[in-house]
Amino acid sequence: MRDSFQTYSLVICGGMLQGLAMALFLFPHSIPSGGAGGITVLLNFWFNIPLGFALWIVNFSLLVIAVKWLGNASAIGTMVAISVTSFSIYFFEDKMYMPTGNVWVDLLIGSFILGCGVGLLLRQDVSNGGMGVIALIIAKHRQIPPGQPLLVINGSIFVITASMIDWQIVIQALISQWIATRVVNVIYNMKIVQTKTLSVGWRKK
Repeated sequence: MRDSFQTYSLVICGGMLQGLAMALFLFPHSIPSGGAGGITVLLNFWFNIPLGFALWIVNFSLLVIAVKWLGNASAIGTMVAISVTSFSIYFFEDKMYMPTGNVWVDLLIGSFILGCGVGLLLRQDVSNGGMGVIALIIAKHRQIPPGQPLLVINGSIFVITASMIDWQIVIQALISQWIATRVVNVIYNMKIVQTKTLSVGWRKK
């Protein structure tokens, strides 16, 4: 029970950090936070599917994959993370609006916070939604940090959709993903070490 409480507390914390990064630093500059949005754009472009429904198709499909390959617990955690992230975006946009600042400063800050949030989620074997499901499956299968496949998958999707949106935004999205995935790998590869004095320290696995 205690482990479950700790796990879901970290999931909620990770979802809130992810939502904070999107709402206050990335979305105001129209910088995509992941590849799911890119696939949504492609579905809309190729098949004229409404964006909202296309995004639902992408997320539902990835949740089905999560159940099959990661188990029910991971899928439930992913649903919690997505819900917390969505609520956080709404809350921070409504309650903590920040005037748009320098795009590159916001990109750096937002990418760092996003990486911290996603890293916390992946440490709990919970996807951050979107392509995080695929990245987590690849990481567990090949025993590598999930940041690497996440960068490759999202980067590929951004390049494919580049012809449909501003190239500058795509470049910013790629830079954001590169920074975020570096942070994801650091967070994912660290674990808490409890000493005899009950103090908590961090070190790499």
